[in-house]
Amino acid sequence: MTGHQARQTQDRQQPQHTIHAAGEWREAVSGATREILDPADGRAFALVAEGDEKDADLAVAAARDAFDHGDWPHTTAVGRAALLRRVADLLVRDRERLGLLESRDTGKTVEEGRVDVDCVADAFRYFAGLIAAEAPGRVVDAGSPDVHSVVGHEPVGVCALITPWNYPLLQASWKIAPALAAGNTFVVKPSEITPLTTVALIGLLAEAGLPAGVANIVTGPGHTVGARLAEHPDVDLVSFTGGLASGVKVAQAAAPTVKKVALELGGKNPNVVFADACATEEGFDTAVDQALNAAFIHSGQVCSAGSRLVVEESVRERFVAELASRAGRIRLGRGTEDGVECGPLVSEQQRAKVEDHVAAALAEGAVLRAGGRRPDPGDARPAGGYFYEPTVLDGCHREMRIVREEVFGPVLTVETFRTEDEAVALANDTEYGLAGAVWSADLARARRVAARLRHGTVWINDFHPYLPQAEWGGFGRSGVGRELGPAGLAEYRETKHVYHNLAPRPVRWFTG
Repeated sequence: MTGHQARQTQDRQQPQHTIHAAGEWREAVSGATREILDPADGRAFALVAEGDEKDADLAVAAARDAFDHGDWPHTTAVGRAALLRRVADLLVRDRERLGLLESRDTGKTVEEGRVDVDCVADAFRYFAGLIAAEAPGRVVDAGSPDVHSVVGHEPVGVCALITPWNYPLLQASWKIAPALAAGNTFVVKPSEITPLTTVALIGLLAEAGLPAGVANIVTGPGHTVGARLAEHPDVDLVSFTGGLASGVKVAQAAAPTVKKVALELGGKNPNVVFADACATEEGFDTAVDQALNAAFIHSGQVCSAGSRLVVEESVRERFVAELASRAGRIRLGRGTEDGVECGPLVSEQQRAKVEDHVAAALAEGAVLRAGGRRPDPGDARPAGGYFYEPTVLDGCHREMRIVREEVFGPVLTVETFRTEDEAVALANDTEYGLAGAVWSADLARARRVAARLRHGTVWINDFHPYLPQAEWGGFGRSGVGRELGPAGLAEYRETKHVYHNLAPRPVRWFTG
């Protein structure tokens, strides 16, 4: 037995207590467990608790009690900020451990995992700084010296935070950090297939000194745990990141209790390349390189992936030929190994979804320029992994299913345009509106096109960077609400107006 196999067997024999409620780690009420699979080889390497509605109820009760009777909602902004900064320091301390765990759980490269940890620490520090610098309230001029009128903010209450499988630690932080900054308590439900780093984060919150019951986690499926959290009458807000169909169900479940809802539901994101961006060799090389990054980072399993290349007709052939050539040279493998540039898809189910989309595109007339299949067996990649080659599909048009629907895999479609108006029309011809990019050496054109794009984030001559101090979210079916930035904090607050009459006297409205 190899060392890897021995560790794997040991992990499977020691189920983790991954449900945390009222300050205690425990197993599921039912005793059920779930194996967590390494997407690089399809083998189980951890065993976690498989919670259900009963576990969700217990966690919500703990969060409700901590909010209604605990100290956290009344802790000063300075105190809350200090705790968030301690969490950031612990993330820096555990960067290597968490980055490796994120890589193994999701399949992404370990360097991507490390960068994710850095971004999570940045998010905690940002929200700490935001609340520490705030004024205690906004004074409103009531037009009378006898009235003192202030608009302030209070925490929403108990928050249900439902996160996706592709960026489990990062997406959890985008919800947990502002929820705590605002003084809320919460229950987080990570994806059932990639829960491990979120479990670790809850442990760091406890280590940082967060009171018991403020942070709770239930590992388990969306159709039981997630559905119960969305409908629960003692939950005041539900924040969900995931697919459109699931987001609609969350909104429907939350509607009867009229709780606050925030939804981030993905995108079908255009990367618009004008010919003038490729006028020099350096410009051409940069635009091609960034198109690869846009489409194939984390095997395309990114809500903001630039999966639609919209390129000017005059440079299309040269651009796509070079892009396809480079895509064919991307090194696939286990994310923890040196030299690997792209890992596997997260599951066999996800790979089957990608294969179905590619097959449908080819049947509809798309031209395969690179990839389009599983790698040849017997190469350096682990056997049994959920690998799929980076794929470039040329000759695509808006009627194709693959151009309209979110694939969430390493697939790039190519559309062409001749005029600026046509480029904008193509980029906006989607029911989503999360992110997009425009590439041009003409600054006026770039800014003009960016202003016309109906997407929540627009990059000019770049793709993928985000800032914790800038809001993130989409138009259309990409969701409602925003994460990050001041608006991301506002999602977790209620606004209250206190009108204080300093000199009360009879009104005499009624004379009888």
